[in-house]
Amino acid sequence: MSGGGGCKSLVWLRRDLRLEDNPALAAAVRAGSVAVVFIWAPEEEGYYQPGRVSRWWLKHSLAQLESSLKSLGASFITKRSTDSVSSLIEVVKATGASHLFFNNLYDPISLARDHTVKEALTAQGVTVRSFNADLLYEPWEVTDDEGLPFTTFKAFWERCLSMPYDPQSPHLPPKKIISGDTSRCPSDPLMFEDESERGSNALLARAWSPGWSNADKALATFIGGPLLEYSKNRRKADSATTSFLSPHLHFGEVSVRKVFHLVCIKQVQWANEGNKAGEESVNLFLKSIGLREYSRYMSFNHPYSHERPLLGHLKYFPWIVDEGYFKAWRQGRTGYPLVDAGMRELWATGWLHDRIRVVVSSFFVKVLQLPWRWGMKYFWDTLLDADLESDALGWQYISGTIPDGRQLDRIDSPQTEGYKCDPNGEYVRRWLPELARLPTEWIHHPWDAPEYVLQAAGVELGSNYPFPIVAIDAAKVRLEDAITEMWQLEAASRAASENGMEEGLGDSSESAPIAFPQDTQMTELDEPVRHLPNTLVNRRYEDQMVPSLTSSLQRVDEDEVSSSENRGQVPDEVTMNLQLNREPNQQVVENNNFRPQLNATTRLRIAADSATESSSSSGRRNGGVVPVWSPSTSSFSEQFVGEENGMGANSPYLQRHPQLINWRRLPQTGLD
Repeated sequence: MSGGGGCKSLVWLRRDLRLEDNPALAAAVRAGSVAVVFIWAPEEEGYYQPGRVSRWWLKHSLAQLESSLKSLGASFITKRSTDSVSSLIEVVKATGASHLFFNNLYDPISLARDHTVKEALTAQGVTVRSFNADLLYEPWEVTDDEGLPFTTFKAFWERCLSMPYDPQSPHLPPKKIISGDTSRCPSDPLMFEDESERGSNALLARAWSPGWSNADKALATFIGGPLLEYSKNRRKADSATTSFLSPHLHFGEVSVRKVFHLVCIKQVQWANEGNKAGEESVNLFLKSIGLREYSRYMSFNHPYSHERPLLGHLKYFPWIVDEGYFKAWRQGRTGYPLVDAGMRELWATGWLHDRIRVVVSSFFVKVLQLPWRWGMKYFWDTLLDADLESDALGWQYISGTIPDGRQLDRIDSPQTEGYKCDPNGEYVRRWLPELARLPTEWIHHPWDAPEYVLQAAGVELGSNYPFPIVAIDAAKVRLEDAITEMWQLEAASRAASENGMEEGLGDSSESAPIAFPQDTQMTELDEPVRHLPNTLVNRRYEDQMVPSLTSSLQRVDEDEVSSSENRGQVPDEVTMNLQLNREPNQQVVENNNFRPQLNATTRLRIAADSATESSSSSGRRNGGVVPVWSPSTSSFSEQFVGEENGMGANSPYLQRHPQLINWRRLPQTGLD
């Protein structure tokens, strides 16, 4: 190691584990001698500590990054901590660094933590600079004509594609790094798996190759192959038709700017060739990138969106709290083959095809009517590409809890979806060997098969494969009753509020919390619930509070978007005999004349100084800092959760993280 006088710059890496197109690393290299630090503090994430497969990925990604950094001459420090801010301050002091560089993150815990870091180190005379390395545009750069955030994906993405300046082109990795003196700052060993997990984790290496150089290979493979027929093949669950980039993107092994840049090159090429299929595929894939962007955008502008619905009336939906349902779904024992195959694949591999994610999540919230946060948390615990912002958007979309979410009464049939994405039944047979001998005619609905067909296939319903967990007709009735009750509760609460009885139905502070399933170690549910088989409703009105979500299922409009980044596509609307739980959405609910007044132009306001001081004002995106997050008190609509429902300073989440209420942006030098 060189640089005996200490270290000029410290680079703090999180979910940006790459050398190429890493603006924080590039700025540090330009500034002088460099040390790189990674701090492992999972306890800070609360209920959203990384699951087993995520930790496996992180372990191998860090190993490749460390090797690459050392080959360039850089020092790499790892620290085990329960307090990232304190550990970072200690590393700065031990290395003598005068500059700290890091890349922005947009989940609420990171927003609060990054603000604290900037304040603490700036006060000690350290220059702190943060950069955009995770998005095409910073959240505060994309606004409507009035400077307000968009509330629907379509408007947001149209603005992104029509911005007056293009996203920056990706930068090459540094050729050499001058290492600072880190002799007084030894690394801590990091443990990402225990002995009980090693056997399961060993299987992951057969299918996945973590690391930034492997991410480049995966991107090149996709662009040179499946991208061309992406629009035609993206629904197929039984073959490799998507990009498989989402884990690489989550950990920052490849930049979204590089993905966007290379795909756009293909777009121009195919347009010049008149290749309409290729152009359609590119547009759909770019839309999936847009959904990933939108997930960060929503998290920045609505930092409680992983805890509660954005549409206020949905807090009155009486979810069914039934751990038996949850266990059957989790174990792939619902009696619906496509759902069960998906859940067994998820447990075995940590992965699900976009389409299957939509099917199993829609079944969860609409057929079983289980609280959507249970499903979101289970995805977080089991997915390789678990990503808080994308999962929150995906599950809120599926549940109809955001302004442009899926309709409350929209039902997706696992049977119908099965023949779309697994027409020959090969996917089901792979993961449900007990159904392997069933003819394709019956593979997605064995309950309709003649008895002689079942006997010949060795299938005994109710024994080696379950009957459907929910009766269709009963589910439809239950859903209708739930929607009716939701609107009645919402109307009663509104009436109580208008009559000066704010602590009436709308106040759940005295309600005893209902615990989440113990085996997932989730937080508590404070909203209307129903316990089966009892038909009485135990009413609670606030959404659960969870301290911190990945990509899961997102899509907007009628065009499907299968996303490698955010893994989000939603199947075509199917009316079928499945019982579902849905949450009301502005487009669909008209029960008992209690229809909310939903205004698509409603916005949440970013504080005025954010527009003038952010990097968007000059088109400059490097070295920027995050503007003030300060919701307007005058731009609320019934479409959104109001102050009393968690939007403002009374939000339990914001009370735990007061920095988010009006946190000040620091100048990019870190000095006043």
